Amino acid sequence: MRISNKYKVREMAGQHVVIIQGRNGEDMTRIISLNKTSLFLWNSLYGKDFEIGDVACVLMREYGIDEDLAMKDAGDWCAKLEECKLLA
Repeated sequence: MRISNKYKVREMAGQHVVIIQGRNGEDMTRIISLNKTSLFLWNSLYGKDFEIGDVACVLMREYGIDEDLAMKDAGDWCAKLEECKLLA
């Protein structure tokens, strides 16, 4: 999977939000805000092909968590990206 390159993260009012680049008239009723960990994963994996295991490895390296928790959290994060249609 890969995060779609049509999306970028910008800081607005102290929050990191996902925006669509170069489009007018998009539905702005839904705001996708990233917490600290989601922003870290986004920045670590943006522009790269990755699998859930790759996300888990990034989490284990950064936060020192065990593999089971990392795989659960990685799966949840990837599912949310899919739900929000942020994947290419």
